[in-house]
Amino acid sequence: MTGTEQHQQTELPLAETVATRLAESALTEPVKTLLHEALDSDTTGATPSSDSPGRAYLDSLTINGFRGIGPRARLGLSPRPGVNLVVGRNGSGKSSLAEAVEVAFTGTRAHRPGQDATRGGHWSNLHDGNDPTIEVRLAIEGDTGRSTLTRTWATGEFGSSTATFKRPGRRTVPLAEAGWDTALADHRPFLSYTDLDLMLNGKPSERYDAIATILGMELLSTATHRLSVREKALAAAAKEMKDALPGLKSALYELEDDDRAVQALVAVDTSGAPDLDALDQLVAGLPPADDSRLAELRVEADVHGPDLAEVGQAVQRLRTALADVEDLRGTDAENARLRADLLERALSHADRHPDDDVCPTCGTERVLGREWYDRASRQVAELHREAKAADDARTAVRTGARNLQNLVELPTRIPGSLADRWKAWVDCRQITDPAELARSAEETATVLADACDTVRRHAVRELEERDERWRALVTRLAAWADKAREVERDKPLLGHLRKALSWLKALSTELREQRMERFTGATQSIWERLRQESNVDLTAVSLKGSEKANVRKLVMAASVDGQDAPALDVMSQGELHSLALSLFLPRATTADSPFGFLVIDDPVQSMDPTKVHGLAQVLHELGRHRQVVVFTHDTRLQKAFTDQELPVTVFQVTRSEKSRVKIERVGDPVAQAVADARAIASTQGLAPETYSHVLPGLCRIALENAFLEAAWIRHHRAGGSEHDLQDAIDGAERFRKVAAFALFGDVRREHDVESEVRRLYGDQAYSLIRRCQQGAHPDGATIHDPHRFVSDVEDLAKKVRKPEVSA
Repeated sequence: MTGTEQHQQTELPLAETVATRLAESALTEPVKTLLHEALDSDTTGATPSSDSPGRAYLDSLTINGFRGIGPRARLGLSPRPGVNLVVGRNGSGKSSLAEAVEVAFTGTRAHRPGQDATRGGHWSNLHDGNDPTIEVRLAIEGDTGRSTLTRTWATGEFGSSTATFKRPGRRTVPLAEAGWDTALADHRPFLSYTDLDLMLNGKPSERYDAIATILGMELLSTATHRLSVREKALAAAAKEMKDALPGLKSALYELEDDDRAVQALVAVDTSGAPDLDALDQLVAGLPPADDSRLAELRVEADVHGPDLAEVGQAVQRLRTALADVEDLRGTDAENARLRADLLERALSHADRHPDDDVCPTCGTERVLGREWYDRASRQVAELHREAKAADDARTAVRTGARNLQNLVELPTRIPGSLADRWKAWVDCRQITDPAELARSAEETATVLADACDTVRRHAVRELEERDERWRALVTRLAAWADKAREVERDKPLLGHLRKALSWLKALSTELREQRMERFTGATQSIWERLRQESNVDLTAVSLKGSEKANVRKLVMAASVDGQDAPALDVMSQGELHSLALSLFLPRATTADSPFGFLVIDDPVQSMDPTKVHGLAQVLHELGRHRQVVVFTHDTRLQKAFTDQELPVTVFQVTRSEKSRVKIERVGDPVAQAVADARAIASTQGLAPETYSHVLPGLCRIALENAFLEAAWIRHHRAGGSEHDLQDAIDGAERFRKVAAFALFGDVRREHDVESEVRRLYGDQAYSLIRRCQQGAHPDGATIHDPHRFVSDVEDLAKKVRKPEVSA
C-alpha cells in the first residue's frame, strides 16, 4: 500500500474534523450559523450512488484503425494488481496502444496548454478500411462479469467520437453515466511523456491544481465559495453606493441655488452615515408628477411639421407639368393624339366585326376594307409619334402628383391640439385632380408647419416650468438612498460573513498543510527510490495560495549537498523526469481513486541506469495494490526487473506490413527468439523462404538483444554516453551500433565490430552474424543445417551476454 493510501485510511473524515473545530471555536452564534449553512448544503459531500462501479481493472484492449494500428489488435491482461511491461521497438505500435486507453476513457489525448485536445491530427490508420474502434474490457470489483467500454467515431474528425459503457446485467449507457468524470480529472490514471513534462513545465497554477484536487478539501472549498459569493455581493453593493456618491454630489452642486439641493448635499455628506430620514422628506416633498400630461408635453415638444422647402419644390414641379399640358392643348401634337385615339377605336371596332365594311359613324358602305385597315394602322403609328410630347407632359403631371403625395406622412404620435390640421394634410393623399392637389398641399402644409412650431415652443416652455431638472435629480437621489439603506441594513451581515470566511480560510490552510505533509511523504519516498546516486534531496512539497486565488503555485524545495535550492533550478533533466514521476504516482494511486490500473507510456526517458533500477522498485511497490501497465522501447526497464528478481509480465509488440500489430506475452527476449528459431528448424516441409529469411531474422533478434544487454551492462559498470546509446537503440540499422557500444562503449567504432568479434569469439562467430544479417536481404541467407545454426547462435548469445567470457 502506498503512503498516500495509508494516511487516507486512518485520517478522520473532513466533515467530522470541521464540525469539531467549529463547535470549539470562540466565534459568535451569527457567524457559526453562517458556517453551518455553508457547510450543511445538500449538495455538499454527496455520497456516491450504491450502484456506482467499484474499482476497475483492465482485462483487455482491442483496437483497429487507430493511429499505428490497422487490422484488429488485442492486448490481453490479467485484471489484478501487478506490473505489466509492453515492449517493442519504436514504431511498433506501443504508444498507439497506450494512447488508445486514454482516448477510450476521455475522448482526448495528452496535450499541452493552448492545444485542442479534441484535435487528433493523423489519428486514423490509413491501412485499415474499417471504422476506427477502441474497446476496453474491464473487471470491476463487485461485478460477476466483464464490463465493456467502446469508443467509435461518427466522422473522420477526431472530436466526433462517442463512447458507451456496458456493465454485466445492465443496459448500455453513454460513458458519462459511469460516474468517472470527476475521478478522471482528480486521479488521472494515464501518464504520457507530455503529462510528465506538464507536471514540471506547466503553469504554476496548473501544477497547484493537479495536486490540490487529491487532498479531499472539496467540503471546505465549496463552503468558502458559497460564503465568498454572498460577501462579494454585499461588498459590491457597498462599493456601488460609494462610487455613485461623487457624481450625485456634483449634480446637486449644479443646483446650489435651490435650497432642496443644498439640504440634499448636507444629508448625503453626513459624517458616519447618510441622513436617510432627511432624504426621505425631500423625496416625499415633491408633488407627484402628472404622468399623462408630461407624456403629452414631451410629444408636443418633439413635434415637427412638413418640410415647407420640400413641399414647395414638389408643388412647383407639378404646376410646371400642368402648364406644359395646357400649352400643348389644341396644338398639332394634341390633335395627333386625339386622331390616334379615334383611329385606334375604329380599328378596334373592325377587329371585333371583320365582316362589316360599313362605317359605324356615317353609315357609308364598303369603306372599311383591308386597304382602309392597313392605311389606318400606319396613320396611328405616325400620329403616336406626333403625340409623344403631349404624352410626356401628362406623364410628368402624374409623376409630380405622386411625388407630392409621397411627402404626406403621418407620425406615430400626434398631439391632440394638432389632430385636425394634420388630418387636413393627410387628406391631400386622396385628391386626384393635380391642380387641386398642388393648391391644397401648399396651403395645408403651411398652416400645419406654423401650428407645429407654435405648439412646440409652448410645450418646451411648460416643461421647463414643471421643474424637470429637479424631478430627475430627485429620482436619482431616491435610488441612491434605497441602495444606502440596503447597505446600512446589511453591514452586520457583511461583518459576520468576513469573520466566517477568515476562520474558514485559516482552517483550510491548516488542514491542507497537514494533508500535504502526508502527500509530500509519499512523494519523497518515491523520490528516494528514483534518485539513487543523485546528491539532490527533496526537502518539501507545498501549496501556496488557494484554489480560488489568482496566484497559486506548487513549491518544491530541495537541497544539494546540504545547501537549500529550488528543485526545478538544480535538477538535471533525468532528475526532473524522476521528480515528475514522484509527483504523479501518489496523485494517481490515492485510496479513493476508482481506477485499479495505471497506464504509463515511456517513463524511462533521460534516466540513467541506476534510476531505472529504482523505477523498477517503485513500480513493483505500486504493483502490490495497482495494475501497472508500462509501455516502453527501452529494454533496461525489463532487465531492471530481471536483475532484481522482481515479478513482471512482459508483452512483445511487433508491427508488419499494412500496420498489422501483433502482441505476444514473452519472457526473456533472447530465449524467446532462440525458441522461435528452433521451432522453425524442427518443422519439416516449410517454404524455403522460411529458412533463408525468417530463421536468420529470428536469430538476429536474439543476437541483437544479447548485444543490447551487454551494452547496458557496460554502461552500468563504466558509464558512457546515454545519448549515443539511445541513438543506437532508436536507429533503423542499429545492430552494428549497439554491438559497438557493447564491445567498446563507443557507437562510433561500428567499423571495428568485425575484428573485435573475431578476436573475442572466433571467425565462426562473425560468420554467424553475417548470415543473420543476410536474412533481411532479398536473396536471404544459406543455412545448410538449421539446427546447428540455431545452436551456434544460442552459444554466441550466451557469450555476448557475459562480457567477461570470450572464445
